[in-house]
Amino acid sequence: MSERMLNDAHNLKKLMREAEALADESMIAFARLKQAMLTARQNPLVDVHTGQRALMRLNQAEAQALAMSTNLLRVHDELSKVAREKMAEDVSPTNIPAASISESPESLPVETLVA
Repeated sequence: MSERMLNDAHNLKKLMREAEALADESMIAFARLKQAMLTARQNPLVDVHTGQRALMRLNQAEAQALAMSTNLLRVHDELSKVAREKMAEDVSPTNIPAASISESPESLPVETLVA
């Protein structure tokens, strides 16, 4: 295998991990924002319905971020398949369980959903 292919593989691996980390960071930021919004709404001077539409929109953004994260896992899985086929001896591809990149949570084992 050529040195360039090996360098490309290492660069792709690094960039894939960066993209996955950014997706995780966005979900962490959404969680912090939701917590702050709910905490602010617990103030006795704030109406109970205040920010409800914003919370609904935030939930939509969280769902989109999770979908993005799942799609990035699918990209990772496809790149790992290429690595196994083309460069098996020179790189260590990631094994991603099929349930982690499934279309719906219904196909996940129950222990995965509650963990």
